[in-house]
Amino acid sequence: MVSRLVANIIYLHRHMKNSSLITLIKKEFLSEWRQRYALNGIILYLASTIFVCYMSFNLKVGIIKPITWNALYWIIILFTATNAVAKSFIQESQGRLLYYYSLVKPEVFIISKTIYYGLLMIVMALIGLIFYSFVMGNPVQDLPFFLVVVAFGSLGLSSALTMVSAIASKAPNSHTLVAILSFPTLIPLLLIVIKLSKSALDGLDRSGSIDEFVTLLAINVITFTLSYLLFPYLWRS
Repeated sequence: MVSRLVANIIYLHRHMKNSSLITLIKKEFLSEWRQRYALNGIILYLASTIFVCYMSFNLKVGIIKPITWNALYWIIILFTATNAVAKSFIQESQGRLLYYYSLVKPEVFIISKTIYYGLLMIVMALIGLIFYSFVMGNPVQDLPFFLVVVAFGSLGLSSALTMVSAIASKAPNSHTLVAILSFPTLIPLLLIVIKLSKSALDGLDRSGSIDEFVTLLAINVITFTLSYLLFPYLWRS
């Protein structure tokens, strides 16, 4: 732990003068790579959850109803996002956050966290989709549109959970607080995402989903904007 912190400090000192945002994103990747057990744990959790769902239904590939297939997939992605993103601020020590406070602006810091965990969740969602399709079949008729929904849904989940993690890190019992705060935040997003992905499963005309897709984009923009505007006040505390 100490050696990883020292390596992060040296890296930040060397590269912060060029571009603080890019440097912080690279730092997140390097930190995740150095503790690969955490990343491997997320992938193992994702794979084992999918396999448990398959064994629970005890069905052959392609027999499960599309509406059930869709609901199970997003439940899996939701819990994977909670495990992967909720620790974004909770795992940071107070001393390390104080060090970051002296180096970068809070807006840059929250943007770097959001971008990194957004990319991470997109990758995890795609890996989950591949394995999920392998064991449970793939009834999606409009795959390109479904992938777009998965990408924006993953970004929305990561953005909301990153801000919730930042708030929860300032209070005791952080993990419990994350679960409580994230529930009302994620429900509207999940309702829109499930409806859009259901349209992709049924192969419906995309023009009929424009309103829902615009709503999804609006939720993402609002969540990101609130994080950008409110995080500086949380950062100072």
